[in-house]
Amino acid sequence: MSDTSEVQEIYLDHAASTPLRPSARDAWLAAAERYHANPTGSHLAAREARRALDRAREQVAAALDARPGEIVFTSGGSEADNMAVRGALGARGPAAVAVTTEAEHHAVHDPVERSGGVMVGVDERGIVDGDALVEVLRARDGDVAVVSVIAVNNETGSINPLRDVAGVVRDLAPGALLHTDAVQAVNWIDVAAETAGYDLVSVTGHKVGSPVGSGVLVVRDGVELDPLIIGGGQERGRRAGTPDVAGAVSLAAALVEATEQRDESTERLRVLRDGLIDGLMDRLGDRLVVSAAPGRGDRSHIAAGIANVCIAGVQSEALLFLIDAAGVRASAASSCSSGAQDPSHVLAAMGVPRDVALGSLRLSLGHTSAASDVERAIEVIVESVERLDRFDGG
Repeated sequence: MSDTSEVQEIYLDHAASTPLRPSARDAWLAAAERYHANPTGSHLAAREARRALDRAREQVAAALDARPGEIVFTSGGSEADNMAVRGALGARGPAAVAVTTEAEHHAVHDPVERSGGVMVGVDERGIVDGDALVEVLRARDGDVAVVSVIAVNNETGSINPLRDVAGVVRDLAPGALLHTDAVQAVNWIDVAAETAGYDLVSVTGHKVGSPVGSGVLVVRDGVELDPLIIGGGQERGRRAGTPDVAGAVSLAAALVEATEQRDESTERLRVLRDGLIDGLMDRLGDRLVVSAAPGRGDRSHIAAGIANVCIAGVQSEALLFLIDAAGVRASAASSCSSGAQDPSHVLAAMGVPRDVALGSLRLSLGHTSAASDVERAIEVIVESVERLDRFDGG
């Protein structure tokens, strides 16, 4: 298992970053070669670049059921999330408060925490506690600037009831902006339909198959944000900096393809995901716990391509080392937290005991995944667990 030069790669970390789609790669290469000019200029080459950027903006807007003028291109999901939370707070002033859940991605969780905001709990499935949200909003007396609830959790795949959240916020905090981090959601749910009542929606390209470094924040007409980056009038004054035309064109191509293929892909990958979980359960028994859905019960609230499991008696770091050496690429939690020794804050918020969470493993599938990947992954993970058992026992 130690000779990595001869093993076949089984990529099960699509939730961190998915391989390039051919359509997105071709779009990026063509745009990078042709549109070298700054799209904010006035000469012919600049105008051509601007037209390409506008076409990409229109395609993204159509995929997300937004107006082209509501699309703000960013460097990725983290910037989009920060723009939403910090921008909303900045626009409202020092007395404003942000509200989010305890299971958010750090790009939302940390700005809210640092601003002195309010964290709402989640249930054992990783889904926002609706009663707790109601209690928080009733107690804030109109000072809430933004409420942010993740669409699909990046670690567990838990799908939040966005329409229900929107109803609560509009009823109890009508002056607050409503944001969702939909970075992990585009592949699995109808983001356009689910976020129809949202003021701010974050999306990124490398989760759907375009290069790292491009993202989007949907900013509905009439929404005021304090810009994070100033120094130019780009993106209607909402984000300064020369636009990345090739990145936007590639993101648009990947987003359109992912949206068109979502239903078919979801069904295919749900079968593979369930086969992966059930196969591990058959071999590891009660040692394996599905973080957001214990046992073989209902998994309809979990995104089809994500399996977050905890294996009793092993440490994630050691297990990841062994399976990586055998060609299986996976992670313990969010890739943004890789290297951390403490278990995921998401699992802690869900009430997963620390000793159990220390054995967590996130296995995520995507557009390149195949049944053979699942079969090989089961063998490698089980063999690696058995190897760790022998080491601990001997």
